Amino acid sequence: MARTLQVYQSLWAMQPHDASGKILPYEAIVEKVADAGFAGMALDFGVTSEADIRRILPMMADAGLRPFLVDFPKTIEGLRPVLRMAREHDAPFVVVIGQVMPLSVDGMIPVIRAWIAMSEEEGMPIQFETHRNCITNDLYTTLTLLDAIPEMRMCADLSHYLVEREIPFPISPREQGYIRRILERSDSFQGRVAGRQQIQLPLAFAQSQQWVELFKGWWRDGFASWQQRNAEGECVFLCELGPPEYALTGPDGREMSSRWEEALTIRDWVQQIWADLEAEPG
Repeated sequence: MARTLQVYQSLWAMQPHDASGKILPYEAIVEKVADAGFAGMALDFGVTSEADIRRILPMMADAGLRPFLVDFPKTIEGLRPVLRMAREHDAPFVVVIGQVMPLSVDGMIPVIRAWIAMSEEEGMPIQFETHRNCITNDLYTTLTLLDAIPEMRMCADLSHYLVEREIPFPISPREQGYIRRILERSDSFQGRVAGRQQIQLPLAFAQSQQWVELFKGWWRDGFASWQQRNAEGECVFLCELGPPEYALTGPDGREMSSRWEEALTIRDWVQQIWADLEAEPG
């Protein structure tokens, strides 16, 4: 089995998908995402009801789109139904943005271990997303958790840590080292370009370019680490360009860029990065 890069789109990013503000029906979203050639779509329990997710899953299956589920469990046991749903619909994994948030690392460790044990019981892999307002809210805390729990695997959305830590540009060797430690434990990756003070920047703006190049470099480092650890299998990259208030808007309330076109651009970038790495000797 060869190793491949599978690029997904986010359902959340399609509601709406462009500056018109029009929210397409689920059937049209599935058709648009499938026709564009994405491998699958992420379904997020933080913004979409369970009833709607159950409605859209058969549509995706008919269109040849694979799901992965993003859950925000508010209790330990709250994760279990989503693990079972993911297994039923052949998801590669569940991304956990845990809302059980003890104040101390010592308090967090048993929470993480309980979710990992549940994942093993249910036969569905989990990854903990680098995300604000959850148990992995802070970069430094997450690094401490990774040291304490060797089996903890990550989904790297580095936009959150860039903003959370207000990391200045150029990135210091120390901070680059911390990010590298996250990437070395990450089994999937999410794509948007952030700046020090803004979670999502329009890709074409001149002032965004230093951050664009930073994220391209981080995605390359993440893919290289994944390829070193995996001789075969599927590496998942999610294009997740959120609607307002993630997306910047002008005084008229309209978005300042086309997130759908930007998702296609990011997909092209990461596919080329992946191909370049695979072509390198050794």
